[in-house]
Amino acid sequence: MARRQHRYVGFVALGLAMLSPAAAKAQDPDDLAPYKMLRSLQFVQDSVVTGDHSAGEMQRFMLGTIDTRLRTVEPSIFDDDRNVDAALIYTMSGGNPQTLEYLIAHDVNGYFDNRVTDVLRKYLSGKGLLVAKTLQETAREYRDKKIGPYLALIGGNVLIATKPTDALDLYDQARLAAPGTIVEEAALRRSVAICVDKGMLDRGMAYSQRYVRRFLHSPYASQFADLFVTLVVGHDHDVKPQDVIDILSFMDAPRQREVYLRIARAAAISGKPELARMAVGRVQSLGGGTDNAFGPLADFYGGMAGLPTEDIDQAAKNVSGIDGSALSPRDQALQEAARSVAEQILRAPDPASLTQASNPNTDHQEITSEKAAAIAMQPGAPGALPEPVPGGVASTGQSQDTDPSFNAFVTTNRSKLDEIDGLLAQEGNEQ
Repeated sequence: MARRQHRYVGFVALGLAMLSPAAAKAQDPDDLAPYKMLRSLQFVQDSVVTGDHSAGEMQRFMLGTIDTRLRTVEPSIFDDDRNVDAALIYTMSGGNPQTLEYLIAHDVNGYFDNRVTDVLRKYLSGKGLLVAKTLQETAREYRDKKIGPYLALIGGNVLIATKPTDALDLYDQARLAAPGTIVEEAALRRSVAICVDKGMLDRGMAYSQRYVRRFLHSPYASQFADLFVTLVVGHDHDVKPQDVIDILSFMDAPRQREVYLRIARAAAISGKPELARMAVGRVQSLGGGTDNAFGPLADFYGGMAGLPTEDIDQAAKNVSGIDGSALSPRDQALQEAARSVAEQILRAPDPASLTQASNPNTDHQEITSEKAAAIAMQPGAPGALPEPVPGGVASTGQSQDTDPSFNAFVTTNRSKLDEIDGLLAQEGNEQ
């Protein structure tokens, strides 16, 4: 970590070389202009989303240092608009909201645009919807300024629930104005979330490809992977398998296998065997010639997906063949549920349950409408109203002549299937 800190402190010191010779001799951060310190913060934050996760601690250090600097500078330093922008960007980059309040309270010369500070204060206090229209207009007005991408990003955050299409436009504005930065990473990831929620498959796939190409090593990449899996599984009939393969091809093999495994699991739970088989096949092919630890798990998910198909015998073997101790607790529960379903499907019917419970019409006599009505009104007849039962317990209307073994089969397995349905519904909600 010391090496990392030395690297970023060196980047801060680099800004000193840009100052006058007299100022360059002073290595104290208190002598740095806020906009120069902001550059270091941006560098650190962009490093985090491009894969340097150790930069997180330095990010906290920089936020604290800039906060102290902004509270102690002479007001005249804001004669330079770059320092005004630095204070606003600091606030929109995870800085202390109270520092913005401090600067506004001491802004006797009108350095800060009241419209910008007002929308920021509302946004940071959780009341962004009150200024949604103003925020959208302000983001458009400042789109070519340094604060433009940040205003567009928070504008999208405000509109994402009420006007998702407008939010997408603002996210597009933000990412195009700040490529390769933490702003673009957040804009792309949230754009995918909107597309998942609103069923925008084509745009969602396009955003996903950009994200994978640029921010594969972001600490938020796992969140993106969950969104991508949901997008693909939710549109399995419309997604072209080659498009999924092309997007994930930018990942290394272990990451690809992990995402394909997530797709296989979600597809199996959702009852989408074709997509599950495609994902399972990719997991197996990517592990060819190596010790593929995901192989047995992929077979398990493929087996689950194959239960409703004609090849149920092989599917049942795949489900039962994997060692349960190698599965997570959730997958162990899924294995038990899938095994139970397979057993019920493959179980041979009881011959006694195939007998007729009612007496045939051996006389081949025509049943008139009057006779039919009379039969229908008899207790126990199909469609007849249940008879009152002492104690207020309603009759089930089930014939007492029904095969007892059949009744036991129905009752037992109905409860099993209800438990399985509840488990799978719970698993589906966790995806």
